[in-house]
Amino acid sequence: MTSYALALTWTPSCAAQSHRHSKPRSQSATLYSQTTISATATLRTQKTHTMPQEKIEIFKSLENWASHNILPLLKPVEESWQPHDMLPDSSLPSDEFIDQVRALRNRMAQLPDDYLVVLVGAMITEEALPTYQTWFNQHDGIEDETGASTSPWAKWSRSWTAEENRHGDLLRTYLYLSGRVDMQMIEKTIHYLIAAGMDVKTEKNSYMGMVYTSFQERATFMTHGKMARLAKESGDPVLARILGADEKRHETAYVRIVEKLLEVDPTEAIIAIAKMMRNKITMPSHMMHDGRDPHLYDHLKAVSQRLKVYSLADYADIMEFFIGRWRLDKIEGLTSEGRCAQEFVCGLVHLIKKWRERADEQARTTELRDVNFSWIFNKEVLL
Repeated sequence: MTSYALALTWTPSCAAQSHRHSKPRSQSATLYSQTTISATATLRTQKTHTMPQEKIEIFKSLENWASHNILPLLKPVEESWQPHDMLPDSSLPSDEFIDQVRALRNRMAQLPDDYLVVLVGAMITEEALPTYQTWFNQHDGIEDETGASTSPWAKWSRSWTAEENRHGDLLRTYLYLSGRVDMQMIEKTIHYLIAAGMDVKTEKNSYMGMVYTSFQERATFMTHGKMARLAKESGDPVLARILGADEKRHETAYVRIVEKLLEVDPTEAIIAIAKMMRNKITMPSHMMHDGRDPHLYDHLKAVSQRLKVYSLADYADIMEFFIGRWRLDKIEGLTSEGRCAQEFVCGLVHLIKKWRERADEQARTTELRDVNFSWIFNKEVLL
């Protein structure tokens, strides 16, 4: 569940949306000049429990559908890969194990420092999974009420978390064995992050929560794919394979759920999509902190942008994908509020592409600078 997503804020009134092609405020011209929430920031007060009972009942009514269409996307434990499958085999005699570790280190030695920064950021995000499951279980209508509920939504939440948990374990061990990163600083960052939690403005509203996870999983699929390609080009096919695991199935699950919501309750679903676009689709670990750099998250995003692992162009591509996949411009029978949300969402791709052009131009004229990252022993990395 890793991505470096864009934070976008618009005036929510329909009247204001009619001016969506006017010049955006200057701070929004580029992906990384926008203000984001850090671990030390004061969180904005947000509404919670915004779903009325009749909307909660819709999720209850979809439990049988989820059993037949979402749970089959999970893989049985006995058919699933485990971290040890892709790591040096610790059961081997010492000399053979050490040879495998040495081979791993030789592969990792070819990876540049800026790539390591982005890889560590991805791993830290995966390691904050206790927070993400807690967040999921707070949403009305899909929560795991007992901690071991037989509801398909609860089964999905626990199993999704279990599948995701392997990613952090695997990447963490891989990086540890590489010898190229400062594990103590990474562990402190994970500690800070889990303690800080997350605030992605979904209001405990399951419509908004499913929209958020759809975007996050697609962004993760895209970013991991690019990181896998860079790893392969740098001579580490094992790391490339590690980065390609599971994300497409998880994206498929959440995309299907939103697709179903648009079918059974199109107005509420399109409004949820518009709300999330106005709020933020931002990295779930946006409150990461290492105890040293107060702008760590912004610096991580800047490196990701420069490496083209995730950029404003990717955000536009995701928007375009979902508008097409969910056929948002074709939905009929909406209320006036729903039509307003539809117009707003379908107009975003054009706006974001304009911003991308301005961001590219600004990037060409902005002087680059170096920043020290504690994760790689305070080495300097170009932003």
